[in-house]
Amino acid sequence: MIILAFYGIHRYQLVWIYYRNRRNEAHSANPPSTFPEDDLPFVTIQLPIYNEQFVIGRLLDACCRIEYPRDRFEIQLLDDSTDETIDVARALVARYAAGTEGLAPQPVHYIHRTNRHGYKAGALEEGLRTAKGEFVAIFDADFVPPPTWLMQVIHHFSETGVGMVQTRWTHLNRDYSFLTQVEAILLDGHFVLEHGGRSRAGVYFNFNGTAGMWRRIAIDEAGGWQHDTLTEDTDLSYRAQLKGWKFKYLQDVECPAELPIEMTAFKTQQARWAKGLIQTGKKILPGVLKSDAPFHTKLEAWYHLTANISYPLMIVLSTLLMPAMIIRSWQGILQMLLIDLPLFMASTMSVSSFYLVSQKELYPKTWYKTFLYIPFLMSLGVGLTITNTKAVLEALFGIKSAFARTPKYAVQKKGEVSQARKYRKRLGIIPWIELAIGCYFAATVYYAISTQNYFTVPFLLLFVLGYWYTGFLSLFQGLFERRGPRGDEIHEKPYPVGV
Repeated sequence: MIILAFYGIHRYQLVWIYYRNRRNEAHSANPPSTFPEDDLPFVTIQLPIYNEQFVIGRLLDACCRIEYPRDRFEIQLLDDSTDETIDVARALVARYAAGTEGLAPQPVHYIHRTNRHGYKAGALEEGLRTAKGEFVAIFDADFVPPPTWLMQVIHHFSETGVGMVQTRWTHLNRDYSFLTQVEAILLDGHFVLEHGGRSRAGVYFNFNGTAGMWRRIAIDEAGGWQHDTLTEDTDLSYRAQLKGWKFKYLQDVECPAELPIEMTAFKTQQARWAKGLIQTGKKILPGVLKSDAPFHTKLEAWYHLTANISYPLMIVLSTLLMPAMIIRSWQGILQMLLIDLPLFMASTMSVSSFYLVSQKELYPKTWYKTFLYIPFLMSLGVGLTITNTKAVLEALFGIKSAFARTPKYAVQKKGEVSQARKYRKRLGIIPWIELAIGCYFAATVYYAISTQNYFTVPFLLLFVLGYWYTGFLSLFQGLFERRGPRGDEIHEKPYPVGV
């Protein structure tokens, strides 16, 4: 609890530095200077995809509508697919290049690899071999960049020391389900307070792998894309900043994307990020700590890259709660106030304040509604502990695994039919373990009530709800999808080409 409390206190610190350094916020409308309109730099847009047949049409159409001189602009569709996406992507590229989609002919190129060596990092590196751009923008398959995105970002590179500019993700399907609403709050907290606070304070922060743009020379000087971690974006970010490149974050520039609609897809995504950050920490932190960076930069890098160690600690906490309650049955109100309450406030309540502040910044008129989601948001964090602990331990012991993409289905509205069955995966025994641990905590709730230890009951209920929620939704994926009149699932065609 003490170690977890330090990471909780760090969340309070991020809120503090976010407000303390508000004057340092970068705005899209106020770059230090601008490029001449008739001499804009050449930009390459890279679109790495892998088995993305349901969203590739939406992505390519959005990128072809970006407002930028076509003689200073190219699009690379970097396809590692092994299914029908190959044919869909080839046809789309041919049609946009020929100008048969209601637009003038577009400078779009199709690059297909017959193997996934290096996964996403390998695809991006392959694209750079033929890229013409002095600057490189990257969008994952589920993103829909607005037409003005490139012009809002490019002028911030007129400052010669800037190596990367990151923009804020927004959410196409935020209201699709209760799960996507909670996911959106989690990501908003990351982009507002983590990116916002770190960028304003001038410490290291990371490119998120998409919805950002790089100066090509910064990539090269940092050693290029490397695939020895699952978070190649964070790895490259730290290597570039150690080389002296500055990063910018534009909170007011939005880039919509699709959130995972199934619990298993969400858990797979979170596990990849958890494992990748620990891998990056093992690789990068020694160099950061030995560098000439200020102490507060090193400390923030430590917190950032080691934060996921909290998941194994949560497992230890889960195991010890019942024995601790039995052993400490003698404790009274004074002991609770002096020991339990401060640790609880530091390690747990910091989460709620963190996400409430981020929602207040983004939605000043409706942020108070977030109070309804806070218990479920905290429970979801608890429910991820099994999957993420496995990922963290694999990273610590050097166990390699493939880059697991997060499946997306181009769904946005409540009740909309998904193609989830196409790429649906199972998590084996893990959901059953989650349900079993939920039952264990239900027993601790009964014990706490029977011993009149009422202070711990709300805390324990978060564990029960979290483990049962993630376990149940993982086991019964698709249970609540809309069905036809005879119980058959309704299927719809992939995203229409050109729409």
